[in-house]
Amino acid sequence: MSTAAPATAPQSVPSRFTASNILREPLLGPVVALILAIIVFSALSDSFLNPQNVSLILQQSVVVGILAVGQTLIILTSGIDLSIGAVAVFGTIVMAQSAGANGPVVALGSTLLVCVAFGAINGGLVTVLRLPPFIVTLGTFTAIQAATRLLAGSETYRVEEGPLTFLGTSFKIGTFATTYGVVAMLLVYIVMWYALSQTSWGKHIYAVGGNPQASDLSGIKSGRVLFSVYIVTGVIAAIAAWAALGRIPNADPNAYQNANLETITAVVIGGTSLFGGRGGVVGTLVGTLIVGVLRNGLTQAGVDSLYQNIATGILVIVAVAVDQFARRRSQ
Repeated sequence: MSTAAPATAPQSVPSRFTASNILREPLLGPVVALILAIIVFSALSDSFLNPQNVSLILQQSVVVGILAVGQTLIILTSGIDLSIGAVAVFGTIVMAQSAGANGPVVALGSTLLVCVAFGAINGGLVTVLRLPPFIVTLGTFTAIQAATRLLAGSETYRVEEGPLTFLGTSFKIGTFATTYGVVAMLLVYIVMWYALSQTSWGKHIYAVGGNPQASDLSGIKSGRVLFSVYIVTGVIAAIAAWAALGRIPNADPNAYQNANLETITAVVIGGTSLFGGRGGVVGTLVGTLIVGVLRNGLTQAGVDSLYQNIATGILVIVAVAVDQFARRRSQ
C-alpha cells in the first residue's frame, strides 16, 4: 500500500521590494523624488507641464547637466572636483578670444586643449603626488578662477552667431521646441553610460572607487585609470563651455559661480555615493532634472531664490544620509 507524501507548505519567494533591497537600488529614490516633484508642481501650476516650460527646464539644465557627468566620474573614484565649473568658464573665455583672432575651429580646438590640460594637471597631482582630490581641485579652482579674470580683464566677450553658438539653436519635434544643447547633453550621458556599463574602463572605475587596494591586487592600473578619468573630465568641461556659449552668447568670467557645487548636488541627489564605487550617470541625469524641476516649480510658486537654495541644501543632506544608511545596511 502506497502512502501519500506529506504535503509541504509552499515556500515563500523572497520579495525584491523589501526595505533592504530598495535601499540597495540607488536609482529608485531619485526617480520617485522626480515623479513626486512633477506631480506636486503640476498641481500647483497649470503651466508647469506646458511644453514651453518643460523645454525651459531642459535648457536651463544643459551646462550643469554636462558638467555633472564629469563630476560623476570623479566621485565614482571616491574623489571630488571643485574646479570643473571654473575650467568650463575659463574655456568660454579662451573660445571667445580665439574666435575673434583665429576663427571658430581654432577656438574650439584651443578650448579643448586648455580644458584637457587642466584635467591633466589635476590628474597628475592626484595620481603622481598622491594628493587628496579635494585639496588639489580646491587649489586649482582658486587659481583658475583668478586666471580667468586676468585673461578676460574683467570684460565680457560677445560671441557672434555661428558654430560657437550652434548648441543654442532651436528645433522642433512636432510641437515641442528644444535646442541642440539638450541633444548634446543627452548624447554625453548616453556615451558615458555605455563607457561605464559596457567597457572594461568603466568597470575599472567602479573597482578603483569601491576598493583601490583590491583593484591594485587584481592587476588594475589604478593610477592610469584615475588619470584617464581627469582627462575625460577635461573633455566634458570643454563641451560644457561650448554649450554655455550656445545658451548665452557672452563669455563672462563671473558666470556659473556655483556650477561646482551644483554638479555635486546633482550627482549626490542622483544616488551616486560620495564614497565611490556606487551610482552612475543615469542617476545624475535624474538628479539634474530634480534640481531643475525644483527650481522652476518654486519660481513659478513665487518662492524666493534664497529659500530655493535652502530646499536644495536640505535635499542634498537627505540624499547623503540615505547613502550612509544604505552603506551601513549593506555592510
